[in-house]
Amino acid sequence: MVASHLLSRRSWIRGTVIALPLTALILSGCGTSAKNDTYDLSASVSGDGPAAKSRQILIAGPTALRALDSEQIVIRVSPSEIQYLSRAQWGDKLPRMVQSKLLEAFENSGKLGGVGIPGQGLAIDYQVVTDIRAFEIDASNGNQAVVEISAKILNDRNGAVRAQKVFRATSPAGGDNDGFVKGLDRAFSAVASEMVTWTLRSI
Repeated sequence: MVASHLLSRRSWIRGTVIALPLTALILSGCGTSAKNDTYDLSASVSGDGPAAKSRQILIAGPTALRALDSEQIVIRVSPSEIQYLSRAQWGDKLPRMVQSKLLEAFENSGKLGGVGIPGQGLAIDYQVVTDIRAFEIDASNGNQAVVEISAKILNDRNGAVRAQKVFRATSPAGGDNDGFVKGLDRAFSAVASEMVTWTLRSI
């Protein structure tokens, strides 16, 4: 069910401008029989920080609202309305993808004694606990990819919060589905890089 109604008179009065190519690419949440292209995120980050070879960390599964806890790719058409990108999906539920890619990012830094996820049996010093606040294309603001993730570092021995911070990055996105996903990937890579650096400096 193509959301051509998005360019309503009310939207124009509010000053919301959605590029015409985008209107053909978003769904109102109804099912579609079209085959979906499946996308992944990269783990290519440039995080820096001091080595912490005596520390082992656990990457907990991120929390997220239901709108983000799925394979759907979110398009925000107004501050109070979201839609989903047509004929496109993530390769897994978004929180699981973010957890997997953060795990890879920390492992690829080569600066920790160990990195794991729940169930792997590591003797953990710290947990990195995250909440995905935004992972979307903001179509009401020039088709900007927006990624915002809140993170806490918890001492695994006593549950005390060692540090906490909100990470946010934006990137231009558009043209077609590939362009939207590449924008989200760039924004996520920036957030992941900052998170790796911050964690290494905090533990």
